[in-house]
Amino acid sequence: MTIHLSNTLTRTVEPLAPLDPSNVRMYVCGPTVYARPHIGNARSVVVYDVLYRLLAHDFPRVTYVRNITDVDDKINAAAVERGITIRALTEEVMGQFHDDMGALSCLKPTVEPRATEHIAQMIAMIEALIEKGFAYAADGHVLFRVQKDPNYGQLSRRSVKDMVAGARVEVAPYKEYAGDFVLWKPASEKDDASSKFDSPWGVGRPGWHIECSAMSATHLGNDFDIHGGGADLMFPHHENEIAQSTCAHTGSHYAKLWVHNGFLTVNGEKMSKSLGNFITVHDLLSKGVKGEAIRFALMSTRYNEPLDWSEKLLEDSEKVLNRLYRQAAPADGNEVSADILDALRDNLNTPKALAILQTLDGAALKASANFLGLLNQTAEAWFQGDATSDVLWIEVQIEARNEAKKARDFAQSDAIRDLLKAKGIVLEDSAEGTTWRRA
Repeated sequence: MTIHLSNTLTRTVEPLAPLDPSNVRMYVCGPTVYARPHIGNARSVVVYDVLYRLLAHDFPRVTYVRNITDVDDKINAAAVERGITIRALTEEVMGQFHDDMGALSCLKPTVEPRATEHIAQMIAMIEALIEKGFAYAADGHVLFRVQKDPNYGQLSRRSVKDMVAGARVEVAPYKEYAGDFVLWKPASEKDDASSKFDSPWGVGRPGWHIECSAMSATHLGNDFDIHGGGADLMFPHHENEIAQSTCAHTGSHYAKLWVHNGFLTVNGEKMSKSLGNFITVHDLLSKGVKGEAIRFALMSTRYNEPLDWSEKLLEDSEKVLNRLYRQAAPADGNEVSADILDALRDNLNTPKALAILQTLDGAALKASANFLGLLNQTAEAWFQGDATSDVLWIEVQIEARNEAKKARDFAQSDAIRDLLKAKGIVLEDSAEGTTWRRA
């Protein structure tokens, strides 16, 4: 059965017909590393992890590229706020991202390019756009002429006028047209050396959109099969990617299939810190929630539909996994259920795949669950507690105890020590800090 996916560009469900069946190529927009990933970010990673697994099953080779955006205004602002270098921040958050996504059983992509390692390619693409009349330099900036591209708006299906009216565009004297977007910008005095780069237009840094165009071209070529990302990236990010790439590379169509995962809400509301419903993967893991339960919950709704997150969804997911762990037997071989494969080939129907999974048992259940990134532990390990979540919980308790000691709340400090002791965790204080061991 052929894989079919919903193509945002054509608004139809289309069969995947790879440009080169011997090497299917997929690019997915990865994290901007300024803060730990929230569950909305995690949904996107899990969606494309499932797709990657399916592609790897059906084709001899898959090149899956997921970038790291490590130069961006949000990163710079976060580094200044914390009083650390941009490089220190991006290294820290990138490690956190890998840890959190690993806890959700997400495979590593084939290539994980970093924006700061592709500045030369970005500059070359910008120069090509200037040479062809699609971009212009002004006041230390380089901007893309959206009115010059007759196909601009093809992804979001909006006219240039409508897009400018409906978006918060920066009105600046150096712009020829309000809707023109930045390819290169001058550096700020607040930026440290790790986010300043020499260019023909002065010291500065790239705009967000050109980063993905340059990285995808470097690792997949000017044309490739699938471009994925969240629905929130459709405009302006993905719209601008198409414009830059097709105008810089004459004759290119860029990505054939544009796949977008839907929005995630929390108890029916948009997730935001102001509403107090902002949830990171780390928040959940540190409370003892199991990574596989989070993954199961994120797969419970089809990828291109909205997903409403709730405690009940998470609890129900863990209950199902408890039952499946009791039923599973060690897999003998890698025979994945044909029905599950067909469900995934039908526009990545993960809810149907999970429903089919619950009709299996024994070795067939184990092999099919492993393919979906589930039942990766032994039953004994699962019911004794997820090791990663357990360690995170212990570290959170130690941090809380340290804060209590600083506040001279010794009753709370002793209570935390007693709680850990009751769970078989022995704390040892020294001048270097607190360490722990299992009794």
